[in-house]
Amino acid sequence: MKSQRQCLLYDRVCIGCGECDRCDLDPGKICDNCMKCVTGNAEYRSVAIDGIVLQEEAAETH
Repeated sequence: MKSQRQCLLYDRVCIGCGECDRCDLDPGKICDNCMKCVTGNAEYRSVAIDGIVLQEEAAETH
C-alpha cells in the first residue's frame, strides 16, 4: 500500500491540486525555478526550509 504525501501548504493529505507548483508572483504560471521570488530590490526576502532530505534517505522511501 502506497503511503500518502502530506500537503506542503495545508494541514491535510495531498489531494494533487497542484497549488504548491504555482509561482508566488504569478499564480497563473507553474513554477520554473526562475528565482525572481527570492531576488530583487526588497530589503529582506527569505525561503522557509522545513527539512533536508539526503539522497540516501530519499532512496529508502521510494
